[in-house]
Amino acid sequence: MRIRLGLAVLSLLGGAGLVSLSAPTATAAACADIDVVAARGTFEPGTLGFIVGDPVYAALQKKITGKTLSGYKVNYPADLSFTSAAQGNADVVNHVKSQAAACPNQRFVLVGYSQGANVVDNSIGISSAGAVVGSPIVATIPAALEPKVAAVLLFGNPIRALGKSVTGTYQSRTIDFCAKGDPICESGGLDVGAHLGYTANADAAATFAAGKV
Repeated sequence: MRIRLGLAVLSLLGGAGLVSLSAPTATAAACADIDVVAARGTFEPGTLGFIVGDPVYAALQKKITGKTLSGYKVNYPADLSFTSAAQGNADVVNHVKSQAAACPNQRFVLVGYSQGANVVDNSIGISSAGAVVGSPIVATIPAALEPKVAAVLLFGNPIRALGKSVTGTYQSRTIDFCAKGDPICESGGLDVGAHLGYTANADAAATFAAGKV
């Protein structure tokens, strides 16, 4: 598993294997109190994401008591195509809009790992264009729905390598983990293995989110 994901990281750095896939559509989840919207990393297996999404969701279930949770796996290729992050961006925004219409009292925790962090960045109005597997913004969560986003949890965020971060409206609700030496989020980083270790931050991320809901 580590070898395959390590090769995926190296492919990201090399920018090889670009393909184009059709845009996905969002689907509605049940009206839980909190909907955890998770954008996995490039080629990452798992239900919401083996390295980040799944362990973060499990930690959230333990940390957020007295509320019901649902999980939504962002529907996008998570590959090395030029349009991948943009498709995820569109799907996150479509999902939040459709859920807000169907479940007016529902709040959201947005989770993004690696390319998935680009997806979330774009969705909250922070462009990932120019970052590894980034894209220009194609949609943003409407201002009227912004208060429904309780927390934003980012891991191995590629815009960090550009010297960027989440600022503005969502800054106080965002926690952004970048492991020392991670070449995806740290300019000049050389430790590919560091990009695969964010499971260790799941508990801290869940604690942060629990304090926001």
